[in-house]
Amino acid sequence: MTFKEKIYSGCVQLIRNKIGLLQNALADLKQSASNETKSTAGDKHETALAMLQIEQENINKQLTDALAQKLVLVKIDPAVRPVKIVNGSLVKTNKGYFFLSVALGKIVADEVTVIALSPQSPLGIKLMGLKENDSVIMNGTSYIIESIE
Repeated sequence: MTFKEKIYSGCVQLIRNKIGLLQNALADLKQSASNETKSTAGDKHETALAMLQIEQENINKQLTDALAQKLVLVKIDPAVRPVKIVNGSLVKTNKGYFFLSVALGKIVADEVTVIALSPQSPLGIKLMGLKENDSVIMNGTSYIIESIE
């Protein structure tokens, strides 16, 4: 398994874990709501139900976002080695590694930290389309493209 494939697998696993946790939290909230409907505490009962509903809506939004991230990831073929930076590129710069895919933060493989970032992020936008030895300045920091996988 190549380094890029390990990073890709780490991202997929992170998203799967996140989706599973959100689905469990949603199930727990539904269980709490069904238990709450058995209560007859008046205003407290109504407030508790409203709070549960708000929390359910928040978790549903997070779950929708996570599922959308998963859809973006499954469209990436980690075996592709582009000449210029595109969605799914693993980019080595003088400031570290970046995996342009979805915004997941740090992924570690082979004791190397890679930042999984969205192509729509400010740095992602600047990196897209660049080739090896190109450079870009972001917030006063110069990034030199050393390699692209």
